[in-house]
Amino acid sequence: MNRRPSLTKQPFLPPLLAFAGLLLLAAPLGAQDAAESATDAAAGIPQDVSALDLYKQGGGFMHILLLCSMGTIAVAIYCFVQISAKKMAPKSVVDQVNAAMASRDVVSAYSACQASPSSYARVMSGALLKVNFDRDLANKASMADAAAEALDEEEHRQMVWVNYLNIFATLAPMIGLLGTVWGMIEAFDKLATTSGDAKQLAGGIKIAMVTTAGGLAVGIPAMFFYFFFRDKLQGVMTTVQKNASFAIDILSGEIRLQGAAEESAPSDETEE
Repeated sequence: MNRRPSLTKQPFLPPLLAFAGLLLLAAPLGAQDAAESATDAAAGIPQDVSALDLYKQGGGFMHILLLCSMGTIAVAIYCFVQISAKKMAPKSVVDQVNAAMASRDVVSAYSACQASPSSYARVMSGALLKVNFDRDLANKASMADAAAEALDEEEHRQMVWVNYLNIFATLAPMIGLLGTVWGMIEAFDKLATTSGDAKQLAGGIKIAMVTTAGGLAVGIPAMFFYFFFRDKLQGVMTTVQKNASFAIDILSGEIRLQGAAEESAPSDETEE
């Protein structure tokens, strides 16, 4: 005998009931909004306000926010292009350096790094300058120290651009808040010096709040891009460090390449 399924055994029924409840609650609100819109239209109040209108209402502070938004877009585009494993650790350069290290041809490895400038190439160039076959493991300790210093320098160089996003993410909401406070001061000043009513005060506060909305509209994407590119840069620098350590181990003799597949194994991480 088939049993009638209960609601607890149907995982899709509670969301459907919740959605239906929201629709029932939203229906009166939608009717109220429609009635208010009709009333405003009958009173001659404009309903459609474009982004350009809001920009003009925001005053001079919106110009500063526009500059912040342009800076955010420019830095984000730069980070999209520059911060990538293919750009900072090209597989072709990694393979050339590994092959030269396997044959202990330091000059060819250094030439390959100089011919294709990148973060990996600069890190390896600093390490190759410390090569000394008369010392233990071709002076591996000094090579590793030089590579670590160059790696920190490369990470700092790229992090400067990423930090600009953090600056915009912090500065834009503060500018928007300043514009709001300034606008509210002007609104209350007009109310105090004229025979204005509550509608005029509400209109002034609405205009003042435009700058806060503009600041958040710039700050939220800037904050997202900051965390995104910061984490991405850390991942790419880890890839650069692994490839550099692998090449140093090849030269020191701790790793011996036996074939092309083994030669390019660590550099597979550079492909995204």
